[in-house]
Amino acid sequence: MVNKKSSDKTAAAKTTSKKAAVKHIGLVKNDSWLEPFEPAIQGRHDHAVWKINQLTQNGKKSLTDFASGHFYYGLHKLSRGWVFREWAPNATEIYLVGDFNNWQESERYKCKRIEGTGNWELRLSEKALKHGDLYKMHVHWNGGEGERIPAWCRRVVQDEETKIFSAQVWNPATPYVWKKKTFKAKTNPLLIYECHIGMGQDAEKVGTYTEFRENVLPRIKEDGYNCIQIMAIQEHPYYGSFGYHVSSFFAPSSRFGTPEELKALIDEAHCLGIAVIMDIVHSHAVKNEIEGLGNLAGDPNQYFYPGDRHEHPAWDSLCFDYGKDEVIHFLLSNCRYWLGEFHFDGFRFDGVTSMLYYSHGLGEAFTGYGDYFNGGEDDNAICYLTLANKLIHEENPHAITIAEEVSGMPGLAAKFEDGGFGFDYRMAMNIPDYWIKTIKELKDEEWKPSSIFWEVKNRRPDEKTISYCESHDQALVGDKTIIFRLIDADMYWHFKKGDENEVAHRGIALHKMIRLVTLAAINGGYLNFMGNEFGHPEWIDFPREGNGWSYKYARRQWNLVDNKDLCYHWLGDFDREMLRVVKGQKNFNQTPVEEIWHNDGDQILAFKRGDLIFVFNFSPSHSYTDYGFLVPTGSYDVVLNTDSKAFGGNGLADDTMTHFTNYDPLYVNDHKEWLKLYVPARSAVVLKKN
Repeated sequence: MVNKKSSDKTAAAKTTSKKAAVKHIGLVKNDSWLEPFEPAIQGRHDHAVWKINQLTQNGKKSLTDFASGHFYYGLHKLSRGWVFREWAPNATEIYLVGDFNNWQESERYKCKRIEGTGNWELRLSEKALKHGDLYKMHVHWNGGEGERIPAWCRRVVQDEETKIFSAQVWNPATPYVWKKKTFKAKTNPLLIYECHIGMGQDAEKVGTYTEFRENVLPRIKEDGYNCIQIMAIQEHPYYGSFGYHVSSFFAPSSRFGTPEELKALIDEAHCLGIAVIMDIVHSHAVKNEIEGLGNLAGDPNQYFYPGDRHEHPAWDSLCFDYGKDEVIHFLLSNCRYWLGEFHFDGFRFDGVTSMLYYSHGLGEAFTGYGDYFNGGEDDNAICYLTLANKLIHEENPHAITIAEEVSGMPGLAAKFEDGGFGFDYRMAMNIPDYWIKTIKELKDEEWKPSSIFWEVKNRRPDEKTISYCESHDQALVGDKTIIFRLIDADMYWHFKKGDENEVAHRGIALHKMIRLVTLAAINGGYLNFMGNEFGHPEWIDFPREGNGWSYKYARRQWNLVDNKDLCYHWLGDFDREMLRVVKGQKNFNQTPVEEIWHNDGDQILAFKRGDLIFVFNFSPSHSYTDYGFLVPTGSYDVVLNTDSKAFGGNGLADDTMTHFTNYDPLYVNDHKEWLKLYVPARSAVVLKKN
């Protein structure tokens, strides 16, 4: 007779043993709340593995080998003559027209279809084209024809009078010679200066690569940033699109200068120890047909999804069909091209949320994990992003990839092997939203240090983030930068030293504190948009009909921070010292953020990282004498104080004195003692253990 209780115990033990033996994918191991969605996560991973095997012929070649379209397509100078190729399966005839044939079709410049493919080819003698010639394709298809700029062209220019864009033969007699042939950035932590070449000058005009290299790079170096993130590099017809309506994906914008001048900028940055990443747009494309890919050869869906998914409902643009191998080939080759040809150190991928979901994330709340795995995700786009990260790091193991993503999709910045997408970082887009909401909706007396601390640390532990208070998004016309939200019009009348009113004093103090607490809690990197470090007073408004095509607000007024009679330099000087302090802590990213104390009533927050202790008093009116914190026993020196007169503060504390901890027998075994400080209202101090 079988003992039922004994049998049940044995069965239960077997079940428990089976559960213990289950091997979860890494992403789920790190977050047990993802267990219900593990099949979906595993499915996405398996899909990417399958696609990689398909594209690499089961490992016979690499993703790098696959992403080599830019060496084949487009216009290339050979040892003898020229070759031009284009992928246009719907075309019936293609001619090159340009300066070389008076823009008329001719047999000499007629392309031939490569049999059995959608590719077209034209071979020409060396004298048939010359450097600087303007050209286009004249494409015929059943039922129509039109002039088009080749999809793979590397140089596009706009006629100043007619405003018409054309491709340009680019084959300078002297190729650019790199001073710094290899480069590996020191990015622990990664400190990003987000910038735009055209608006990087004081003058009311479009700035150039050369002006940026000569005038702005030295500022960035002096300020202490170790990476620049350049916007609007890929050619775009409308300057005011901020570079987000791309027409020619392989052409660096000629409105800023030549490809060689862009290379010189990147080379100089590398010589200064500064990494250069590119704001790459693979989330959509401009609708323009003559300049862009919208209707290259009579097939509007050649590069883009058909039907309801063809157009982006909010951006007036076209959505790539990531399910087509030819589109993946185009976009992956684009990644490799910018890395190889221009020595970019990586990319910030724009609009990732829009790529991930059929809804583009519009109208979605994303309140729970189920919202990321409910069938509304574009598996093709997820696969493409995963492949892009694999390729980029295959091409350059030290490359930096960042996802601009607002929904909170788990795994974006997790390793591919763990079921993640493989980005190195994701943008902490919750933080600027939090600061805007706090400044707009709460009185100063209602700011809660516990909420602030939670928000700047709110991230997945297995994914590195780029924290920031504000980016270019908050500086655009129609929105407000933090300094403008704090001070507004008083900046125009009370930002001269000696003329500050209470509104200006408050804004100067909080501007520094907001930046310091955001930077101090990072787990990967920190980002600042050009000029915001010194409280740039104007919004960004590109030339348009509504402002009389003015460049007044599409520039950066460096003269303001250079003027020692104005308050701006206080903020700029503080930003520089803030970065210096953080970089002075070895392996800052690897040091845990340990809370020491918070009291929402007092509005006090204190936490430590390594040898650094950060203390914040957000109260607008209460200063505290001998406010005590339990810290590791020892002595501490002040290394940064927002209230220092050097940064526009009141200078109420003596920062020259060394602070010694006070013995308390209750905490002897914890090796902790009391550190007592004078903490003025609306100020923050950083101390370093000796």
